[in-house]
Amino acid sequence: MSNGNKPDFSNVQGGVRSTESERADFGNVQGGVRSTEEIVNPPEQTYTVAKGDTLSAIAKQFYGKASAWPQIFEANRDQLDDPDRIKPGQVLKIPPAKD
Repeated sequence: MSNGNKPDFSNVQGGVRSTESERADFGNVQGGVRSTEEIVNPPEQTYTVAKGDTLSAIAKQFYGKASAWPQIFEANRDQLDDPDRIKPGQVLKIPPAKD
């Protein structure tokens, strides 16, 4: 090979340039996550009826008061016709407590 066939890089310029001064200032950004999903659509709880259970006893367990049994009954009208006839093994929906 002769010197005439070598590429000519004599006009190539190199260097490193900082973009530090061009970066956006995110110093005042505050992070956080909030969701209204639980307020609008709380996760559905279920309860599997055991032998001897009553809607009143289940309401007492979930809501702290036996008198809240109609909430559970109404939420399960698709499978309950009589609040006094729940059967072991039934899976009942437990709606969120009403205030």
